[in-house]
Amino acid sequence: MCGIAGFALASPETGTPVPRNEAITAPATRGGAPDGAVLTSLVRALAHRGPDGAGHTMVGRVALVHTRLAIIDLSGGDQPFFAGPGALVANGEIYNDPQLRASMPDVRFATGSDCEPPLHLWLRDGPGFAAALRGMYAIAIHERGTHELSLSRDPFGIKPLYTAEMENGIAFASEPQALLASGLVRRRLRTAARDELLQLQFTTGRDTIFEGISRVLPGETVRIGNGRVLDRQRLSALPDGPVEPIGEDEALHRLDRALEESVSVHQRSDVPFGMFLSGGIDSAAVLATMARLGNGERVQAFTATFDVPGAADESAAAAELARAAGASHEVLRIDENAVWRHLPDIVASLDDPVADYAVIPTWLLARRARRDVKVILSGEGGDELFGGYGRYRSAMRPWWLGGRPMRRKGIFDGLDILREKPRGWRDGIAATELSPAAGRTRLGGAQASDVAEWLPNDLLLKLDRCLMAHGVEGRTPLLDPALAAAVFRLPDGLKVRKGMGKWLLRRWLERHMPAARPFAPKQGFTVPVGAWIAAKGERLGELVAARPGIAEVARPDRVRALFRDAGGRREQHAAWNLLFYALWHGIHIEGRPPVGDVFETLSA
Repeated sequence: MCGIAGFALASPETGTPVPRNEAITAPATRGGAPDGAVLTSLVRALAHRGPDGAGHTMVGRVALVHTRLAIIDLSGGDQPFFAGPGALVANGEIYNDPQLRASMPDVRFATGSDCEPPLHLWLRDGPGFAAALRGMYAIAIHERGTHELSLSRDPFGIKPLYTAEMENGIAFASEPQALLASGLVRRRLRTAARDELLQLQFTTGRDTIFEGISRVLPGETVRIGNGRVLDRQRLSALPDGPVEPIGEDEALHRLDRALEESVSVHQRSDVPFGMFLSGGIDSAAVLATMARLGNGERVQAFTATFDVPGAADESAAAAELARAAGASHEVLRIDENAVWRHLPDIVASLDDPVADYAVIPTWLLARRARRDVKVILSGEGGDELFGGYGRYRSAMRPWWLGGRPMRRKGIFDGLDILREKPRGWRDGIAATELSPAAGRTRLGGAQASDVAEWLPNDLLLKLDRCLMAHGVEGRTPLLDPALAAAVFRLPDGLKVRKGMGKWLLRRWLERHMPAARPFAPKQGFTVPVGAWIAAKGERLGELVAARPGIAEVARPDRVRALFRDAGGRREQHAAWNLLFYALWHGIHIEGRPPVGDVFETLSA
């Protein structure tokens, strides 16, 4: 995995300035050419994503920079890549690299890197080149003759990419904090996204929480010329079409082939790799397939558990799975002191904010795993592709039978804590529900809605930032276009049956990893943030209530009362969101870096 950044400037003679955005500060130029000092600051800000090297190119009005995490072709894969009139920098892995090379027999490739073939595809196919890619990626390609720039992001949104429109062009980077640190964009909050974050724990759509910074959407290729957007193309992560008439046996055979093939290509690496293992269905399926493909090598698996009495603990189930697969297994026990000590650094890594408390174990597991491996496989996407969430079962029912829209209530609804009732916080989610693809069932529509927003802007963003903070690449074999094509259009009854989600995946595990006990009741993965907050509620409440970001949106007396007595699940969730936001606002909007543990950082 890597970091990429750069900008494309308009011609001083013919460029048309974009409307002035007060969030934009200095032009990225010096004497009409890209400013080398700005490029240096971008490289520095993305160094954690690519600790193994850095490169750049400046031609005319376009500049590209790259920081490298070396995974494939360790000695020869430095970027940028050049071919003909094109120059490329990329963050990601292209899993069909061997097939792409075979499809271009006349091309003399300069390296063994999987990120070189996309440049030659672009030379051959133009802006539609990404349709041939299978992988996770954020790619920038400069056409040096026309000074055009193409930015592309994978259809599931596994890898991030952001842009900022300036008066004299467009800048881009793998993380918003790089655009902020370079001085190209001011730290200004977009209040609509703040309300989404408080109510949903993530933000939706193209616009980020920072004024002036936008996301390249999943599957999008953006073509930029003369410092402005010329057009946008978009690939879908999910197959179109109605439900397929297929029986369970045929579906199991199809799943088995697709899962094995996906995990196989996701294991390609020239460095050690491992996996995150819970006691759940998704990671069990990944582990079972990795063990099948092991070629005599033991899988390295890492599991998190917590020291809170009564907290959900999947470590015993994970250990049983590891024994059945012959995997090497390590359990990381997370205690309250570790949470308070590291939480500011965790939040600092989440510039595009995700108030999902699973960031805690993900960040700490990545920190531990980095001592042994450089690549981690994870089970993200199983619920979205196979129909696992309980909210899907409600969405399947019509309203007169108790069906309800997903996320119809926000976290702070009815708690009387915020100064004003958030408005419009559900608009982004609602937009994905208004235009379902033809032929999709209610279940398929709910899954597609999550794939469009929840998956890229919560789960995958969390995985990317928490792992990349430690220079670890995260791979998600359940989020593969070939696997999606195999399972997404299955009949609802092969996804949800007898009140149980992920039916087909459970049946597959019953055959191939019975130790997973796929039909046994599961605790589900939860993080005991409520217990940790309750233990320090009085002190935390005073500190959180006093933070400027919280005072803008919440009544201090109600904040203090919430932390003193966060007894219910909703109250605990609200308290966690306020704690996260207080830290996030201080670090990413006020510009105050972490200065110690939670209490020291909140007091600064």
